[in-house]
Amino acid sequence: MSPRALELALVLALAELGLALRAAEQGEAAVGAAPPGPAAFHRAAKVRSVGRGDSPAPGCVSVCLSVYLCVPNGMPVSPQASWRLPGRYVVMLREGSAAELRGTARRLQARAARRGHLAELLHVFHLLPAFLVRMSSDLLDTALKLPHVKYIEEDAYVFAQSIPWNLGRILRPQPSSGAYSPPNKGDLAEIYLLDSSVQSSHREIEGRVTVTGFESIPEEDGTHFHRQAGHCDSHGTHVAAVLSGRDAGVARGANIRSLRVLNCQGKGTVSGTLMALESIGRTLGARPRVVLLPLAGALSPALNAGCRRLARTGAVMVAAAGNYRDDACLYSPASEPEVITVGATDSQDQPASIGTLGTNFGRCVDLFAPGDDIIGASSDCSTCFTARSGTSQAAAHVAGIAAVLLSAEPRLSRAELRQRLLRFSSKGAMDTAWIPEEQRLQTPNSVAGLPARLAAEEQRLLCRSVWSARSGLSRRSRAVARCASTEEMLSCSSFSRSGGRLGERMEDKHGQRQCVAHSGGQGVYAIARCCTWPRAGCSGLSGTSLAPLCALGCCHGCPVPTSPLPRAGCSFQAPSVVLGAGGRPVEALGRGPSRCASRTEAVAHALCCPRASLECRLKEHTALEHEDKVTVSCGDGWTLTGCSTLSQGSMEAHIEDNSCVAAAGPGSSWAVAVAICCRSRQ
Repeated sequence: MSPRALELALVLALAELGLALRAAEQGEAAVGAAPPGPAAFHRAAKVRSVGRGDSPAPGCVSVCLSVYLCVPNGMPVSPQASWRLPGRYVVMLREGSAAELRGTARRLQARAARRGHLAELLHVFHLLPAFLVRMSSDLLDTALKLPHVKYIEEDAYVFAQSIPWNLGRILRPQPSSGAYSPPNKGDLAEIYLLDSSVQSSHREIEGRVTVTGFESIPEEDGTHFHRQAGHCDSHGTHVAAVLSGRDAGVARGANIRSLRVLNCQGKGTVSGTLMALESIGRTLGARPRVVLLPLAGALSPALNAGCRRLARTGAVMVAAAGNYRDDACLYSPASEPEVITVGATDSQDQPASIGTLGTNFGRCVDLFAPGDDIIGASSDCSTCFTARSGTSQAAAHVAGIAAVLLSAEPRLSRAELRQRLLRFSSKGAMDTAWIPEEQRLQTPNSVAGLPARLAAEEQRLLCRSVWSARSGLSRRSRAVARCASTEEMLSCSSFSRSGGRLGERMEDKHGQRQCVAHSGGQGVYAIARCCTWPRAGCSGLSGTSLAPLCALGCCHGCPVPTSPLPRAGCSFQAPSVVLGAGGRPVEALGRGPSRCASRTEAVAHALCCPRASLECRLKEHTALEHEDKVTVSCGDGWTLTGCSTLSQGSMEAHIEDNSCVAAAGPGSSWAVAVAICCRSRQ
């Protein structure tokens, strides 16, 4: 290379680095690093070539000095070329008829032909209003201008997430035999496995796997790649054995239906995975369905939407968190809230290191499961075994446990099943120092487990906490947390590491509650307490018009003093930055918590539930001298529905499993944790 060419290459490299750093700075204020994802295009994003002196449009980042890329929510993206599939696009339409869908595809082909291009229609989806097309990127602007087009997402690769202590970890062996003996064999559930091909003749899984014949995979990389059956079957065979293997399986009676979406190199595509989900959606069996996705790819709105659609038909979706030692919210399908996302632990119940990286973490992970050095069937021969590691193996454990739980209670909703998985998990075993500090509170410290016996628990109140992403840093920024569609939100709180915020409140949007937290200028998290309880019938009350004055300021209670409506959650919103408590719940004599008392400048919001269904009480603890935090737990039989702190200057309270934790902030010498504990009335 000539000195002049070398100099030019160096200048271009430095220019690209500068753009990448600028994009990182713009994105950091919102939710952190952008995903290494596929490009998604929408009408707000103008795709064009730019010169070195041009600046990206708002919310976009210039990639390789040539193209502006935007995702639908305007977040900047930083694509990794090795994950992308240039020339293949999922075109997502707004809801409409099948005729509109096919009509849009035909119009695109006609307009492409007039410009001298070919737009090859590869697949029309029925699960989603979308189609897959192979075309030049020069046609993107033309496609975006078509009626009904919502956005266009570039197809991208998804990857297998793999690199018999595990059975003893999820269920203690029987003292008499020392064997793994689950409450049932999971034989009433059907598990759909989206993976590589499976060696169904292996003795470990023979007779337990039905090969559906579905296959949608990309070509292997490299002109000299030699396909060996053992390589092509290795990942799927091992995962299937973890699910229902005779000797090493979790649910040894579960029937597996195999759909091939990964090639012999462990690579698949977003579009191929969507086609597999669509195929599953057409099989409406009477058995409970578990869909296992032991794979991960870059953040994909289309893949998340497909998983969400299938989940809302009643399927239980379980996915690998990913093996990148990163925030799981940056990957799909792990980032989809309707999916149960699983991280991996080792034999010491610690976050698993996988190769040079490790398990993903963060608020999008629901729980962890064994995923390091897992013994399972090897595709090298029909009697061979091998050890593999990864969040694929961890997700297989949880899918197997789900099959066991559904075989005991076939009518469990997916929300109830998730709550059961969390209830039976081991709490607080992981050393979270391995996880970046910014992600520790949001990452659940729960490792999947099974009880020795299962009994129907139709009347038990179960709750979990759902964290939002951190808001932006401006005073007008908001953070929003939502429950799954079949859960009920019983309380809403906020948390700021700086201690400053404007409070929080529940809002109704499209018929569903959401928890909205308001930043005080340094970022805030919203935390929703999401519960399953069929007879809750709770309603929200807010404002000051019905609130009597009291010693603590402006109180808002459930309608009248004699009301049979115990309060299950309080939230508070102030016009100026609040350091510490914006208020607290107040207990009425003999009736449990019945009012939300706020400071004089704040507005209280109460969530009230029928006394006939729930019984609630308050518990509070004060930190001892020199303690920087205090914890109060609800105890056996009671479920935490709300958590707040009383001391001014605290960092605000947050929930850890079934406990309320309050930390003293700068300048505060004490803290009080106040927990609202509820249980069902039998």
